[in-house]
Amino acid sequence: MEMHGPDEQVAWSNTEVFLTIGTTSTGLSAPATELGFLLHKNPARPQSLSVAGGTAHVVYPEATDERCTVALLLEVDPIALVRSGKGRAAEGFTLGQYVNDRPYAASSLLAVALGKLFRTAMIGRCDARPELAARAMTLDIRVPALPCRGGAAMAARLFSPLGWSVDARPVPLDPEIPSWGDSRYVDLRLHGDLRLADALNHLYVLLPVLDDAKHYWVGSDEVDKLVRAGEGWLGSHPDRELISSRYLAHRKRLTDSALEALDRLAEVDGESIVDSQEEPLAEVGDDSPAEGDRRFSLAVQRRTAVVEVLRELGARRVADLGCGEGVLVAQLLKDSSFSEVVATDVSARALTYAERRLHVDEMSDRKRERLRLFQSSVTYADARLAGLDAAVLMEVIEHVDPPRLPALAHAVFGAARPGSVVVTTPNSEHNVRFETLPAGAFRHPDHRFEWTRAEFQDWAASVCRVYGYDVSFRAVGPDDPEVGPPTQLALFRLKEAA
Repeated sequence: MEMHGPDEQVAWSNTEVFLTIGTTSTGLSAPATELGFLLHKNPARPQSLSVAGGTAHVVYPEATDERCTVALLLEVDPIALVRSGKGRAAEGFTLGQYVNDRPYAASSLLAVALGKLFRTAMIGRCDARPELAARAMTLDIRVPALPCRGGAAMAARLFSPLGWSVDARPVPLDPEIPSWGDSRYVDLRLHGDLRLADALNHLYVLLPVLDDAKHYWVGSDEVDKLVRAGEGWLGSHPDRELISSRYLAHRKRLTDSALEALDRLAEVDGESIVDSQEEPLAEVGDDSPAEGDRRFSLAVQRRTAVVEVLRELGARRVADLGCGEGVLVAQLLKDSSFSEVVATDVSARALTYAERRLHVDEMSDRKRERLRLFQSSVTYADARLAGLDAAVLMEVIEHVDPPRLPALAHAVFGAARPGSVVVTTPNSEHNVRFETLPAGAFRHPDHRFEWTRAEFQDWAASVCRVYGYDVSFRAVGPDDPEVGPPTQLALFRLKEAA
């Protein structure tokens, strides 16, 4: 095999997929060979690893103080790929399993190799050079043969919003016969100033997305992989629905779960624009934290109001649906009147945060017996949630796409059917009172909608008609005489339990 610089011709065997990542001393603000530390791969020692369908190799075609380039070569065994049942068969083509492009073009095979070889780099960890791992660097990436459904325009559409300069050159079907036109492959070249971990995660997700095919069965575990690799960028990508759908093999249920997880993850990673703003606490009971002139954030006011409603109901077995990092759950566990606290979220990462916040490993046996923490989606029925006294949807419904709200209503009010349901959501009329919130903007970038009081009441009334609940409404925060409170709370009570 002959290796050269990133802009020179590269020759590789007919059964090797190829990708390079390069930087310079200027782009790294350090000797370029520090790239080896970040990747946890020594430039002086080639490494190989067995992966599904073949062997992945890491070599450095150049490694000097001025410039360093790492090459990932995936040597695919076509027969082994077919025998494992993971080869991609062309529909209606008898020999499709044996005659295909998997051994020659970048695909999910290459993404899997990236994840295995550079796992530590992908999470942004480098004990030897932690300051470099956290810093953006100038990177040049090339994938000479990338199947791209949608062509060069699709490659630019997906990579450009992430800060990359994209040069996607269509590969002709036959250079000797121009009249045949271009193939479905592109020679992809990316240039940008990004953290190495971000660059690797972009490639891990988008290579199979552009190919729009995977060499293995896509199950529910792929949702967690997508959310983990998409942390910090996928949730705000303008084509996140397209990316999620293609990555998850167009399986709608998995795609919906991924999108919900991204929304909840965004909620974990940062409060809404207005949640941290301080406002006078509305009167919510004798145990309210309001004392004198002390002021509390809207988030605190909301949690306090929810807990007071649950106490008022006399609920003992309660659930926080879409619990995020477990802030409300922690407050519920402090009150021994709640004999069982169920915490669910669609995001496995959010549940991990919740476990850490709650110090589950250090809990007393008595408190641990009161807690049930598990993954679940608010838009799918879950038998584990049946028979509870009360369920809480605190700032959850506005993160659900409106077409999915009937599914949420069925899962919560129809299938789980708790005695009471407490729902809080922003009151969009009050947004004009927040000076830092631009006109017409939502309070959080992942909100799908924000309702007026009338819109919330109309939705609540429709839920009651279908599922047999009564509803009443309360203000959370100061109840402005013109625009109402910042947060609106609905208390649903099952008629047969009233």
